[in-house]
Amino acid sequence: MDRRALLAAPLLLAAATPALAGAGGGSAPSTGGYLRYPTITATTIRSDGRRGVMTVETGVDVADPALFLRAQQAQPRVRAVFAILVQREAERLLPGGVPNVDRLAAQLQSAINIILGRRGAAKLLLGTVMVV
Repeated sequence: MDRRALLAAPLLLAAATPALAGAGGGSAPSTGGYLRYPTITATTIRSDGRRGVMTVETGVDVADPALFLRAQQAQPRVRAVFAILVQREAERLLPGGVPNVDRLAAQLQSAINIILGRRGAAKLLLGTVMVV
C-alpha cells in the first residue's frame, strides 16, 4: 500500500473543492485544512559505520481559516525549523539506533505552535520516520 497516495488524497480534495465551488476568487478557504510539507532529510551514522539518511514526512491540520493561511505563508520558516530539529534528532542517534519519535513529535508540535502563535491551533501530522 502506498502511504504517499493516502497523504495526497486530502490535498487533491482540497484543490478540487474551490474549483467545484466556482466563486473562490483567491480568498482564504472558509474552513481550515491539511497542509503537507516536503520530506525533511538529515544525515546520521548507520550501524555499519557509514553515513545514513533520516527522513521525516510532516504535515499540519489547521481548523481555523486565518491560521491556515498563516501556515501556508510560513512554509519556508516551518521547513527551516523542522529541518534543524530533525538534524538535531539525527545527530543524537547512536549508530544503528532508533529515532525517538515521541520527542521529535513534541519538538515539531512546539515549533508549529510558536510559529503560528497559538497553542493547539494546528495539529502536527507525522508520516514516515525512517533511517536508511
